[in-house]
Amino acid sequence: MFKKILIANRGEIALRTIWACRELGIKTVAVYSSEDADSLHVRFSDEDICIGPPSNKASYLNIPAVISAAELSGADGIHPGYGFLAENAHFAEICNACRITFIGPEPSVIRLMGDKAKARETMIAAGVPVVPGSEGVVKTEERALELAEEIGYPVILKAAAGGGGKGMRTAVSNTELRDSFKLAQAEAVSAFGNGTLYLERFLVNPRHVEFQILGDTQGTIVQLGERDCSIQRRHQKLIEESPSPALDDQLRSRMAATAVAAAQAVNYTSVGTIEFLLDSDGNYYFMEMNTRIQVEHPVTEMVMGVDLVKEQIRIAAGEPLTEHLGTYRHRGHSIECRINAEDPETFAPCPGQLTDLYFPGGPGVRIDSALHGSSSISRYYDSLIAKVITHGVNRSEALDRMRRALQAVVIEGVKTSIPFLLQVIEDEDFIRGDYSTGYLEKFMARKKARLS
Repeated sequence: MFKKILIANRGEIALRTIWACRELGIKTVAVYSSEDADSLHVRFSDEDICIGPPSNKASYLNIPAVISAAELSGADGIHPGYGFLAENAHFAEICNACRITFIGPEPSVIRLMGDKAKARETMIAAGVPVVPGSEGVVKTEERALELAEEIGYPVILKAAAGGGGKGMRTAVSNTELRDSFKLAQAEAVSAFGNGTLYLERFLVNPRHVEFQILGDTQGTIVQLGERDCSIQRRHQKLIEESPSPALDDQLRSRMAATAVAAAQAVNYTSVGTIEFLLDSDGNYYFMEMNTRIQVEHPVTEMVMGVDLVKEQIRIAAGEPLTEHLGTYRHRGHSIECRINAEDPETFAPCPGQLTDLYFPGGPGVRIDSALHGSSSISRYYDSLIAKVITHGVNRSEALDRMRRALQAVVIEGVKTSIPFLLQVIEDEDFIRGDYSTGYLEKFMARKKARLS
């Protein structure tokens, strides 16, 4: 087992990792930018090292600074959290070259699954269903137009090196596709330094359902059920739940088996997520694999009674998966709402100084956040400031607890998305579990119509 782990991240995931390390008896090292000097992950770590000024590029994405901090502190492992360097194969290779264990999968797997076009090819070879589309990357507008005619509109262009909704554009005609190709390519270059694109048929209003995967170095791969992540705005998830209201036992079993087969195809080790698009006829298609811990991992922890971060650390230390982990079954229902520091009407980021803060507790309520009473919400980082996770014996109770928890949260000094989240979970379609990835567009249109 590790003696000391450096946490190459900030905010709630850095704090979450510190708690897992404490329970495992592992010392922790926090790295931080000058902007985060008063952060809780710095306060609660055993050691801390400033690695640069506020900007991501100069601090949390500064690989030489992170590695130097690990060597200076004597850390024998690096946990990347999510975002930043979590899916950077080059960083994982450097860790290994410096004899510091990267707590995640092998660099070759990160690189393979991070290239969406190659990941798609790998899944096709493994017999995993994929959305009809290009067999590889699409290098020119002319080739994109040819494929679109073969596949049929609407289509979607995606950055091969992308994620998080960047470098994605839809088109319903040749004219739109020409414009979308240029826009997607430019955005992909800006976001990832790589303008390579691939093309797929665009599924209209599918569900986004992902399966939690764990694989150890002994070759055992298991799944821990699904999360429905269909409530999204601009491809960014806002609400997640487990189990999915859309799956029956038969479909769940088939999708779970496919998820395990997908992970086996790349000999996956560590925690990861196989993501599917599910259409209204029950057909599902591989979308991508995330080779890291997910923001929404707590809903799986709540319904499965497992600590995914601790399992991730144990796997990286060469230990086998917890005995009988693959036989775990859902216990009740869990929902997560992401609270962002943003205007609930315009969704514009709202940095600023907190003036009051309170998080509720009570049965079935969990809060993952790194906020404290004197926190300042920085303009330099992602607007996610807290996650409210609830658990109940069924979906109805989990929703009741979410409603109660969100109503009791006090975050003053900045605007937050709480009013918007409350509107969504009070909506009749959401209460029925009748939603898809196009839900929020329809919800906002109905809201606008009521106000006009």
